[in-house]
Amino acid sequence: MKSKRPENIKEFIAYNSPAIAAIIVIILLMLLPTGYEGSQIYQGAERVPARVLSCDDSNIIDTGLVRSGEQECTVRVLKGKFKDAETQAVNLLTGSLEQDKIFVPGDKAYIVISYSGDEILSVTMTDHYRLDLEAVLALIFAAVLIIFAGKTGVRSVLSFILTVLCIWKLVVPLYLKGYDPIITGDIVIVFISVMIVSLVYGFDKRALASALGITAGIIVTAVTGIIFTDLFKIHGAVMSYSESLLYSGYSDLNLTKIFMASIFIGSSGAVMDVAVDITSAVAEIVKKKPDISRAEAIKSGLTIGRAAMGTITTTLLLAYSGSCIALLMVFMAQGTPVGNMLNYKYVAAEIVHTVVGSFGLVCAAPLTAVTSGLLLADNKSPETSQK
Repeated sequence: MKSKRPENIKEFIAYNSPAIAAIIVIILLMLLPTGYEGSQIYQGAERVPARVLSCDDSNIIDTGLVRSGEQECTVRVLKGKFKDAETQAVNLLTGSLEQDKIFVPGDKAYIVISYSGDEILSVTMTDHYRLDLEAVLALIFAAVLIIFAGKTGVRSVLSFILTVLCIWKLVVPLYLKGYDPIITGDIVIVFISVMIVSLVYGFDKRALASALGITAGIIVTAVTGIIFTDLFKIHGAVMSYSESLLYSGYSDLNLTKIFMASIFIGSSGAVMDVAVDITSAVAEIVKKKPDISRAEAIKSGLTIGRAAMGTITTTLLLAYSGSCIALLMVFMAQGTPVGNMLNYKYVAAEIVHTVVGSFGLVCAAPLTAVTSGLLLADNKSPETSQK
């Protein structure tokens, strides 16, 4: 028993140290400023929830589906410097169903109060207030995950928080500051992937095997995305809100490179799934059959990878097609020929997203099988193991 204790301690440290490292990184990222907290658009303003007391719709011009004009509301401020104050607020309507919102008495709204000293200058209704419900939804999700998955659920929550913070505190501000989107995105996504697989396995050979497969898949996706985005003549302006970004004072940003980076960022989760599935399967095979050769383990990993690719590529297709289902409905409703539809730049962009993302999966699966077989199995041939 004494001879096993040091190894048990090593295994304990290897398995739990990634969780400690993730917590430390999460704390550091939470403390890390983005550099855009003092954006000029929000100077001298307070963003708080308010209760809508009454609404005046007399200035709304209603022309069927399109509404324009403005809605005047009386609101009671619920938080902040002007808590409990009742004031008039304006809800501007631009005629866009996507952007506009209509309030009714009793609604909880998110407002922007412009003020000078203790005087309210103007109040603008930005949207319905959802932050409290979002927090409740996140807590329910975390609770369900922890209840059903136990310690693994806690690690999953940590990986979720880590990913959100890395995107918000690293990727977004670095892109805004003009850092190369492809290199920056690659580094951050590989870091996230290494941390996540380490949270799953601990710092051991399984984590290394998965991380190598994921890195290879991401690199293949990045290179393929660069090539086909250029060949398809796709400009990064196809991304939602990208032109608004240029008009906000960031005209020097390379939107096309950001689009290229979004391809491997979007598919990296699926690549991680495939790599972890294959690594776990090969590890289980090696555990059940310790004398298996590396060649046999690699062959088993490749077989598992083929089965996984049959569904995971469809997962990407459904994810991306779901995001543009309204556009497809417009094409069908207007009787647009299939050739015209497929040649349309927005559809071509989604095709690049889906197919190029699948390239990464196709490459990550066999590469993970190879790394898992080499790292997890002993270097024995079948003849040697039979002897």
